[in-house]
Amino acid sequence: MSNTRKLETQCVIAGGGPAGLMTGYLLARQGVNVIVAEKHADFLRDFRGDTVHPSTLELFHDLGLLDELLLRPHQKTQNVSLTIAGRDYKIAEFEKLPVRCKYVAMMPQWDFLDCLADAARKLSNFRLLQSTKVENLLQDNGRVVGVSASDKDGEIEIRAGLTIAADGRGSTLRGVSGLKVLDLGAPIDVFWMRLAREEGDSNESFGRVSSRGLLIQINRGDYWQCALPFPKGGAETIRAEGLPDFRQRISDISPTLEEAASAIQSWDQVKLLTVQVNRLQKWWREGLLCIGDAAHAMSPVGGVGINLAVQDAVAAARILGPAILDGDLSNSHLAAVQKRRFWPAKMTQKAQIAAHNRVLIPALNSTSQVKVPLAIKALNKFGFLRGLPARAIGLGLRPEHWRE
Repeated sequence: MSNTRKLETQCVIAGGGPAGLMTGYLLARQGVNVIVAEKHADFLRDFRGDTVHPSTLELFHDLGLLDELLLRPHQKTQNVSLTIAGRDYKIAEFEKLPVRCKYVAMMPQWDFLDCLADAARKLSNFRLLQSTKVENLLQDNGRVVGVSASDKDGEIEIRAGLTIAADGRGSTLRGVSGLKVLDLGAPIDVFWMRLAREEGDSNESFGRVSSRGLLIQINRGDYWQCALPFPKGGAETIRAEGLPDFRQRISDISPTLEEAASAIQSWDQVKLLTVQVNRLQKWWREGLLCIGDAAHAMSPVGGVGINLAVQDAVAAARILGPAILDGDLSNSHLAAVQKRRFWPAKMTQKAQIAAHNRVLIPALNSTSQVKVPLAIKALNKFGFLRGLPARAIGLGLRPEHWRE
């Protein structure tokens, strides 16, 4: 006799990240019964991608949640700059964007997700199952009719009219869906680390480039969240060179971090992000829709992954909610979500790949004086041009809004 517990709902969502929680919240806000299954017990993990962009802050204003969100710890980045061979170059200025919050909020993602989850839990038709690992799709004559999952008490079947895969770039549901992934390639990987930030250091986040490489410094209050990109597959070579050389590399790129870098005493303090850039050619099949990183894994360039995931969620909830409530959800609705969000994802990935090839790789492969790209020179000669990267990073190509 099976001990599998059985649940039913109108929509089940795999993954309690930005895409999954936002979709669940917005569907439940419309009256749809939703279950979100999240494999972790809480959100207290080092995500590294902790940028909440002006477009997402504007959306929280639409939802009446902005004041509550901004009570959470965060730092404001109003400008992005790059220091190349000791000279500062301005890249993007968010102050002139036509939004309420003219900055990128650097906020731990657990605080962002907790705020969203707290709002969703107030809705009686929203249910968040934590410590619940989604393992497979339930199917009936080729149609997806829910998921199988497990928690500490055993197996669970969650049957639903719609299943949404929002379980990230390593999506379990995408892997078993039969949907085809187009791998666009990524020529870099990234080491992430935390380095102490001194009183009087710049409040802005910025990058530094030298013949030793590129280092991104993100202001997180009492520490810098630092990213060191390098050519893909080079992690073991860098580790083999030893920690003294690694610390020296950091201080060569950013001399002000020499003392902070000395605190790195173990490779356990340095986390590897294996960069992927890929997307599904088709985001859906009958009864199933993939969104966020499950549909399109992004490079960390621009820090736009979270915000694209949230935009996917808004479009999905806006298009699918009424159809679910009316009982006439069809493949055409799922296709409409992809049609709405495919172009922004594709063009953002195209821009990221261009940044890899034209800026990052030349900088990382240089062994002498780094040449300043023509585009960066233009941004500094003609100040009005800095509004273009600010809009591309801060708002995205097709920002979504919410109206009840």
